[in-house]
Amino acid sequence: MSASKNTYAASRAKSSGTITAEKSSVIFWILTVFVGLFLFWAPFQRALFNGGTYDFERSIYSASVWSSIILLLIAIFAFFVYKLKEQKDVLTILVLLMPLTYIISLSNAASHYLATNMVYIQMLYATFFILGVFLTKNKLGTSIAAGLLLASGYFIVIFGLLYWLGNGNFAGHLVGWFALMDGNNAYFYRDAVMTDSNGLRLTAVFQYANTYAAFLITLTLGTLFYIVKSRKWYVILPHALMLVPIIVSFWLTLSRGAIVVIPVVFLIMLFFFSISRQILSIVQLVLAFAFSLAILQKVTDIGTVLQKQPTASESWHGWYILLIASIIFAALTIVIQRFGAPWLENVTTRFNTKKYANFILPVAAIVVGLFAATLLFSDTGLKNVLPENLKTRLSNINFQQHSVLERGTFYKDAVKLWTDYPIIGAGGGAWASLYEKYQNNPYISRQAHNFALQYLVEAGALGFLAFVGFVIAVMVFYIRSFIKSTQEKRDLHFLFFIVTVSLLVHSMIDFDLSYVYLGAILFLALGSMLSNSTSAPLRSKSDSALRHKSFPALLTVVSIVMLYISAQLVSANSSYKHTIEVAQKSKDYNEIVAPLDKAISLHPAHPDYLLTGQISRIGILLQVSNQLKATDQTKSDAFFMQAQNLLDQLVKKEPHNRSVVMQQLNMYLIKGNQQEALNWSNSQIPDYPWYIDLYEKSMALNIELASQAKEKNDANVFNQRLDSVLAMYKTVLERIESLKNLPAGQSQGRDFAVTPSMALNVGQVHYMRGDYAGAAAVIKPYVTDKFEDQTNRVVARWYLATLQKSGAAVDNDLLNKLIAKDPAEKQSIDAIVAANFQF
Repeated sequence: MSASKNTYAASRAKSSGTITAEKSSVIFWILTVFVGLFLFWAPFQRALFNGGTYDFERSIYSASVWSSIILLLIAIFAFFVYKLKEQKDVLTILVLLMPLTYIISLSNAASHYLATNMVYIQMLYATFFILGVFLTKNKLGTSIAAGLLLASGYFIVIFGLLYWLGNGNFAGHLVGWFALMDGNNAYFYRDAVMTDSNGLRLTAVFQYANTYAAFLITLTLGTLFYIVKSRKWYVILPHALMLVPIIVSFWLTLSRGAIVVIPVVFLIMLFFFSISRQILSIVQLVLAFAFSLAILQKVTDIGTVLQKQPTASESWHGWYILLIASIIFAALTIVIQRFGAPWLENVTTRFNTKKYANFILPVAAIVVGLFAATLLFSDTGLKNVLPENLKTRLSNINFQQHSVLERGTFYKDAVKLWTDYPIIGAGGGAWASLYEKYQNNPYISRQAHNFALQYLVEAGALGFLAFVGFVIAVMVFYIRSFIKSTQEKRDLHFLFFIVTVSLLVHSMIDFDLSYVYLGAILFLALGSMLSNSTSAPLRSKSDSALRHKSFPALLTVVSIVMLYISAQLVSANSSYKHTIEVAQKSKDYNEIVAPLDKAISLHPAHPDYLLTGQISRIGILLQVSNQLKATDQTKSDAFFMQAQNLLDQLVKKEPHNRSVVMQQLNMYLIKGNQQEALNWSNSQIPDYPWYIDLYEKSMALNIELASQAKEKNDANVFNQRLDSVLAMYKTVLERIESLKNLPAGQSQGRDFAVTPSMALNVGQVHYMRGDYAGAAAVIKPYVTDKFEDQTNRVVARWYLATLQKSGAAVDNDLLNKLIAKDPAEKQSIDAIVAANFQF
């Protein structure tokens, strides 16, 4: 590119006063290519789900590396063209408040690892916002960005349907060279079709049906918009051909929440349309849904069969049905848009100037929609056109359904969590780290299923208000400009409004924005909305270099810092991956720990690298320590102390990681420090009130310490320990009783019940205090003859001893089975009977 062209681009940018880009700019095309690559690459990395483990993080860190490079390019260009002149320009700076509030929350972080990851993710989001502002300043950039967004979405839909219709192997070969595939099969994308209690559900790249449904809402309404705004057949055709497959995919997710949300977003969209477009949108969407419902049963049945036994003929049958329906719909759509739309526009033109005219149809649509919903959910027979699995899902849409009740519980628990960290929150990943402390019942959910509440507990009121204020400000600028703009300019950026509203609305009932890919799209859309906006000039007229160069300078520093950090994190992840590969081939200690230590040095206090991963430093040290016990106790102790030192560091960084907590308990037990182990388990129960293992450990340790007190003839300690067992047992029973108060439609989650070991401990307390009948009554329900399990043998042993001690009839059948398993059991029973626990 010539210097004169670059000079011209810069001069044009300077004249506008804000970051802009000319189509002749090299940076413009670099950013365009980056957006295109990201939109096609990121979805196939499990949509960059923030899963909080090493196998999810690599793609996110890689995206952070590239976004840092892009931010640096923007910063360099901004040095020459950026000027802070308009009110909206301030928002381009204020987007950095989002990562800043997460940095502030680090001081309160429940998990250092998860919290720092969220800082990096928020910085990536800020970059995409600035990228959206920069890239979509001109018509070309906006058209390319919108086109890439839709094209990548269509590719995802086709990919999902390939899996549904038995062409998974072909789909795998299509994307296997760049996608994150299954570890055991390089051409298999895991869970593109998932199975749960509702049957088969299409998930495509997301591996979670509800989030895919949320994505399909944005795609459905975005495609619909591109259809109704166009008159040229070759513009309408690709979108019209995709709308039926998109809606069929939507139905195949079996997402009840999405079915409720899509009419809400559609109604919001209608308020921004002229009357003619409102009518066209309703007609086209009704037609598309009608065509999808007409073929849905067939496509569902074919897909169900193909998931069990793929056959080419059946697959072609499915594609044939889908293709014919799409072609017929596309033809009708083109006819309507070419001939019906101009006529409708002429007829309705005189109504457009009337006040509140744009509100009439949306309000009428609400009434009609409610009537249609009543017909669909009542016994009118209308539901019979739907596949059985979808019919069942629709029938279960009510406020007493399990997922609704469970989400209500999540939300109440999230508020409880937030009240303990109200101002700056508990850092990124706060819900995943702390929900077990605040949960009403023992459910398992590392996601709050509500973006607003999850943001609130992570960043506190400070961060939440910053985010909400920021989004509202962008919306205000956009809507004001929308009202004043020409139709052409409105259409140019409206897709980004649809994306923003769709994702934000659905994320209020699910964890869509835990997918960094969707979060990046959201911020890209927000930036694109702002770039289309006009605003008043700032009151200050200063033209100082400090005012105009400070922001580019800040972006330069931030991008370089983020690039360095992200590159280190990617390198650490690579070293850990190499560790796993080495461990599969070699047993040499030094070969294994060399890459592992490198990973830890690059990313200190990573839970997976130190403890919770497939190969961990603490795990290796303890394994070596155990191997050396018989030959060199000194070296064994040295390795153990290394493990303990690393664990101490991890406990400080991850005090609410249950795996870390339980490992510390095990460390005490390995060294025979029962008292420290008891103190530790008791201290952790308030943080994990529904984790039965801690109660079990505490009760067992109290029994051990009571036995030690008996040997020392210490009656006070002996009775204190026995009382502690009974108190803990009472707490467990009270919690079990509280679960009976759950609504009938809500499941309790994890098992929370008295275990055989706990019943044994309580029985032992009664036995030691001379209540033999009480001991037998407590232990009896947990007696079994499955003696492969050592605990079952101990339970049976004590039960038989209580019967013998109390003078009750001995269960000879149980006794004979126990002795048959191990003849020494008779002596063990006699020893219990002979034992004296009285002082």
